[in-house]
Amino acid sequence: MSEEQFVVEMRDITKEFGLFKANDRVNLRLKKGEIHALLGENGAGKSTLMNMLSGLLEPSSGKILINGKEVTIDGPNKANQLGIGMVHQHFMLVDAFTVTENIILGNEPSQLGKVDRKKARQEIMEVSKRYGLRVDPDSYVRDISVGMQQRVEILKTLYRGADVLIFDEPTAVLTPQEIDELIEIMQELVKEGKSIILITHKLDEIKAVADECTVIRRGQGIGTVTVKDVSSQDLADMMVGRSVVFKTDKQKATPKQTVLSIKDLVVKENRGIEAVKGLNLDVRAGEIVGIAGIDGNGQSELVQALTGLRKVESGTVQLNNEDITDLRPRKITESGVGHVPEDRHKYGMILDMSVAENFVLQNYYKSPFSRNGVLDYPSINKHAQSLIEEFDVRTVNEMVPARSLSGGNQQKAVVAREISRDPDLLVVANPTRGLDVGAIEFIHKRLINQRNNDKAVLLVSFELDEILNVSDRIAVIYDGKIVGVVKPEETSEQELGLLMAGSSLEKAREELAQQEVTANE
Repeated sequence: MSEEQFVVEMRDITKEFGLFKANDRVNLRLKKGEIHALLGENGAGKSTLMNMLSGLLEPSSGKILINGKEVTIDGPNKANQLGIGMVHQHFMLVDAFTVTENIILGNEPSQLGKVDRKKARQEIMEVSKRYGLRVDPDSYVRDISVGMQQRVEILKTLYRGADVLIFDEPTAVLTPQEIDELIEIMQELVKEGKSIILITHKLDEIKAVADECTVIRRGQGIGTVTVKDVSSQDLADMMVGRSVVFKTDKQKATPKQTVLSIKDLVVKENRGIEAVKGLNLDVRAGEIVGIAGIDGNGQSELVQALTGLRKVESGTVQLNNEDITDLRPRKITESGVGHVPEDRHKYGMILDMSVAENFVLQNYYKSPFSRNGVLDYPSINKHAQSLIEEFDVRTVNEMVPARSLSGGNQQKAVVAREISRDPDLLVVANPTRGLDVGAIEFIHKRLINQRNNDKAVLLVSFELDEILNVSDRIAVIYDGKIVGVVKPEETSEQELGLLMAGSSLEKAREELAQQEVTANE
């Protein structure tokens, strides 16, 4: 095939950080009108590769060709000029601005030195109509859903004239319905002649939308395959380098006494508005209760209240029949609660401390890690070495700062620390967000082990397949309340999606039955 037929060609791209090679002679070719998936484990080098294409990093060696011509992309502005736009995993939007203001930011149409808002609004409406990206141009970003914010990010790249769009883990925070909409949007974009590179860990999404898939493992290109010719299992095995099990094996739960009892809990969010509104829930020893819900329905505030990071307005939290409401975080930890927070950087680790020090953040003041008030580093380091091995945390050694680990390995380290303390109640929030299938399989097994050892596990996750796969009971949260509790084997993603949107269990079942009748007619 001639070079002209590739809109993007990356040849033998190598990126070195000191002695570490994040990418080692990786090749990628993108055709016009194609959706090309980039698949790899955490820390495999996917984002590094795409950061070079979008101008955030420069390659140590190798060539980038755009439409057959060799180019140097020395910054995001150059990438924009070449028609390359990136939709980042963590949205780059200003909450206090409107949708229109966010889209034109840095690229404002002006007339006589003034921003021509009317013209900008009109152009945005035209672009959004053309690609089926429904947005309200006058809404403030802080008032719109996560799915809508993502559309704004996509519009931002299209408004700047991008022909090649890079999507970085675009479905990490979307509901099933929003994911379906995004897939339609991507298909619409390629019909219009755009080309897309999709960075993802999710094999079902690759099967649903991608034409080709390039796999990277530990910084090296493993190969490019045509998606329709391979199975999800083939892709997973290429990515991890071994056979991966998707469905977590588990026996039926045999729950025992109640470990966590939440009664009429009310918690306010940062602006003083009630986020958890009279919530009731019990979790027993020997069971995993999954909390399913769209982001922003009180999950974060609930977890923070349970772990002492946020004040409770009213109601009670009991652990093993002892009241732990509003105790300090250390007291709650010592009572037998483990916590894997949703934001590992803010609440899970101290990034400038070593990996070994991060492993003892909860119990550094106890023996054997501390003697007479002095830290015992040989014990701390030995403990770290055993956890690194047991939990497959990929790091040069235990002495490096935690920030040098990839996101997925930071997550494994937090999970390792909390599970190794063997708490009676383990509260985990989005434990596998941004992890690859191999790491997900590993963490799910660990959660089920805890439950098999008669521990109580409360799992908060936006990944419905995770909730369905791991939980013994699923509690759906909507607007700060539990609106229904279902068993995974008796529900479906569609039913959960309706509950998450505020429907009652009765109504959701009626609606799905009606849809089935209509489909069969």
